[in-house]
Amino acid sequence: MEEAPDPRRWKALAVLGIAYLMVVLDVSIVNVALPSIQRDLAFAPEDLQWVVSGYALTFGGFLLLGGRMGDLLGRRRLFMIGLALFAAFSLLAGFATSDTMLIVARILQGAAAAILAPSVFSIVTVTFAEGAERNKALGILGAIAGSGAAIGVLLGGVLTEYAGWEWIFYVNAPIGAIALALVPRVVRESRADGLARSFDAGGAVVITASLMMLVYALTQANNNGWGSATVGLLAGSGVLLAAFVAIEMRQASPLVPMGFFRKRTPTGANIIGLGLGTMVFGMFYLLSLYMQDVLGYSALEAGLGYLAVALTAILASGVAQGLVTRLGVKPVLAAGMVLLGVGLLLFTQIAVDGTYAVHLLPGFLLVGVGLGFSFVPVSIAALAGVTPREAGLASGLINTSQQIGGALGVAILTTVATTRFEGLVAGGRDPAAAATDGYSLAFWVGVGFAAASLAATLLLLRRRELETVPAGAAPVG
Repeated sequence: MEEAPDPRRWKALAVLGIAYLMVVLDVSIVNVALPSIQRDLAFAPEDLQWVVSGYALTFGGFLLLGGRMGDLLGRRRLFMIGLALFAAFSLLAGFATSDTMLIVARILQGAAAAILAPSVFSIVTVTFAEGAERNKALGILGAIAGSGAAIGVLLGGVLTEYAGWEWIFYVNAPIGAIALALVPRVVRESRADGLARSFDAGGAVVITASLMMLVYALTQANNNGWGSATVGLLAGSGVLLAAFVAIEMRQASPLVPMGFFRKRTPTGANIIGLGLGTMVFGMFYLLSLYMQDVLGYSALEAGLGYLAVALTAILASGVAQGLVTRLGVKPVLAAGMVLLGVGLLLFTQIAVDGTYAVHLLPGFLLVGVGLGFSFVPVSIAALAGVTPREAGLASGLINTSQQIGGALGVAILTTVATTRFEGLVAGGRDPAAAATDGYSLAFWVGVGFAAASLAATLLLLRRRELETVPAGAAPVG
């Protein structure tokens, strides 16, 4: 006899969606507040990027572990633990009185998000029956992910302008408390049966430490130079990466089974996702500084300025879904990469006396369409040719790649921009002009990532694998 559907399932989705929106917002909501945070907490230019990348690294590094822990220990339980920790660490971030305190809080926030986010999708998958209802529920979560960027930049601008940057973090506490109180009433507990009773915490810690060491080496290279200290950090990161591979090959229940990477199209999709995160995170980070530090925009004006790209991305995502059905994944994704590359190319032409209509809006519109045309097909490609049993791993892995790519992108583009800026200022250049030149050079690097991602799209994705995507599978972040 078929089990009756949970009568509280739509109420559960509402609570889960609110909590998931907090996690999505915490990437974009920070961007417009960065100049205010830098002034108040006396951040060095090379350290400010940790406000973004610290969160992204632990979110990406522990995402797969968080999903597996939920499957084994109880999805509702892990969701509630993650939600409580996320709210608590958000308060810690708001109370930060130094750059170090804020960075630590953001790192902890990312780890909490990695516990919370996978459980949202897992709970929805087991709460709604496969078919139209589940697809509708997953579509609502997808819409939250898409609209989160638009809501985040606008809300970040409003809160920073009228209440102070601290409130971009404080706002999570009451929302989290309300959601936490409602979860036991509307969400049923569930676990995955038949899984090995173990999870690879060691692998998650080692890969996250490797990535953090890599980002730290890149951001400190401007101070330390490319001498023995920087080379030592890079070598240490490489050693930890090798240790991660060794751990995964010996683990009975590895975080990332190495055999998964024999699948060419999902592997290619993760390489593309890494490049996509690199471009997008780095672009938003640098343009937030350019709009406020060079053009003199307020936080609210910068937030409103971003709406062009955020809303265009939402509309383009809907168009992309139809085009993928008609034309296939590969052509749409290739078009998205071209549009992103051209948008970034336009941003290389920013000027000290630039205007929104001339120097920002055209690039924002192209990037918005490019994002819509990229995120939809790359998510599909990440699931191509995998078995239903591997769908959860594949979904988590593409989100991990995007988050890690974002952290690396912010680090790389910031290092390029800061090195250029300090060199020009030392030569007597006006700081605003030097900063603009630095951002412009960094955007050229972004164009290079777009070209590399386009090449990966054309060379690595296989049409026959793209025709097999597990039903009901969905990304987790």
